[in-house]
Amino acid sequence: MIISMKKGATKEQIEHVKTLIESFGYRVHESVGAERTLLGAIGDERGKERLTCLEAQPGVERVIRILSPYKLASRETKESPTVVDIGFGVKVGGPRIAVIAGPCAVESREQIMEVAHAIKESGAHALRGGAFKPRTSPYAFQGLKNDGLLLLSMARDEFKLPVVTEVMDPAHIEVVLENADCLQIGARNIQNFQLLREVGRTRKPVLLKRGMSTTIEELLMSAEYVLSGGNHDVILCERGIRTFETATRNTLDLSAVPVLKEKTHLPVIVDPSHGTGHARYVEAMAYAAVAAGADGIMIEVHPRPEEALSDGPQSLRPEEFRRIMEGVRNVARAVGRDV
Repeated sequence: MIISMKKGATKEQIEHVKTLIESFGYRVHESVGAERTLLGAIGDERGKERLTCLEAQPGVERVIRILSPYKLASRETKESPTVVDIGFGVKVGGPRIAVIAGPCAVESREQIMEVAHAIKESGAHALRGGAFKPRTSPYAFQGLKNDGLLLLSMARDEFKLPVVTEVMDPAHIEVVLENADCLQIGARNIQNFQLLREVGRTRKPVLLKRGMSTTIEELLMSAEYVLSGGNHDVILCERGIRTFETATRNTLDLSAVPVLKEKTHLPVIVDPSHGTGHARYVEAMAYAAVAAGADGIMIEVHPRPEEALSDGPQSLRPEEFRRIMEGVRNVARAVGRDV
């Protein structure tokens, strides 16, 4: 339920209503707009009828029932778009398209420093790289783990780029928090609800990647787990879903971008690298993502893709990434945005 306060409601009236909501056993999510304050009552829906009596309280305009199952992620709760700061002043969700780039996996100090330098020079805003790698095969490269995190931290300090990296296990959260600026939940863990609850207790941004067979509503419900824990800095990422098609690694569902923009206030980015699985298709899909209204793109870049220990076929060389950045700027300007 949402309690919409009247325009001009006093601070005392708002605090009194918040106290009443909490006394009914609900948590309060406060959203302050330009003219009105909205108070979301989060908790067991079986007692929601008690909240209707709040319409009689001074300063309350009306009590609104939220129809969507995802309460905090819904535009019914918050109409204005959320902008997430992932570090060094890099914002995802504002007028500027955020570009996150880097290798699938951190392999060595030389590799991550070379990539970080290249993407910074080309205009990327954040560095991505995997230290803990969930792989289909138990025999595939699983990442450098803690050593990889330290290398990412070194690259962040050297090039002043916020770091986005995946966390796979609640036991890893603390060490990842020490070395990264944004916690990525990968496609395989999007419905790992215990992990979602734990990152919801942190106060660093969380990037949620849509699962291979995850519906849009399921993605938003996963976001709800993080939001309900008190962490409101959530970014959604479309990275392709599994269909019958075999020409590409996944089917990049660009229609998810406008659908999500309609349903949620959370920022939405697109990963054309995993979405296609082939470097030669990344450029076209990156441009299409920006044209579709995405708030950012995430692209895999490796200095020598033929030597990559993970996802070499979909990784761009630095010079290819530089060229694509120019095209992204042109498309962004065409749709009234910037990079």
